[in-house]
Order: sequence, then structure tokens, then C-alpha cells
Amino acid sequence: MAAAAAAGGAGGGGASAALGESGAIDYSVHEAWNEATNVYLLVVLASLALLVYARRNKRRILRIFTLPPAAETPPEPNFYDSMKKIRLRQQLEMYSIARKYEQQQQQPPKQTESIQLSVE
Repeated sequence: MAAAAAAGGAGGGGASAALGESGAIDYSVHEAWNEATNVYLLVVLASLALLVYARRNKRRILRIFTLPPAAETPPEPNFYDSMKKIRLRQQLEMYSIARKYEQQQQQPPKQTESIQLSVE
């Protein structure tokens, strides 16, 4: 310590700047440097912690940025899809009519004749 003060008094360039007017060493530069390095260290540690968190919870983070499904009115139906539905409905109607006709044909004809006679 005494050697540094002697070197500072002897005109050593950097050491003389650290000496105050009273000849004591000014530690404010060192304190500012320590505070700055502490802040940088905290920033680096916080960013590393966020990086680890982001890797572990990637899906949870991405879910925040995805758009929710549209709950509004459904879009207009496709023309060809609506035509397919109409055609399917027609086929089902024809099938049901054909089944009714087949069931009427399989019934014994005597019952239908007796009904016709009673109606007349």
C-alpha cells in the first residue's frame, strides 16, 4: 500500500488519478466498477434462468401466442359439400321409399284385398 502511494506520488500515470487531493486512494471508481459487474452478472443469470424456463415450458409459452379458435359464426359452407349432403338426403329418402314398397309387396295380398272390399 505504501509502495503504491509512493509510486503515485512519484508520477505514475494511472495511480495518480486514483489518488485524491489529500493523497488518499479514491475507491469510488472501484465501487462503481463492482456495482456494474454485479448488475451484469445478475442480468446474465436472469437471462440464463429464463432460457432454461423457456426450454422446459416451450408448449406453455407457445400456447400464449397462438390464436384461439374462432367462436364467431361459422364460415359459409362449401358449395360442393352442401350438394353432397343434398344428394345423400335424396338417396336416403329413395332408400326409405324403396324399403316401404318392398315391405308392402312382401305382405300377403289377401289382407290388402279385404281392406279394399271393406272400404268399397
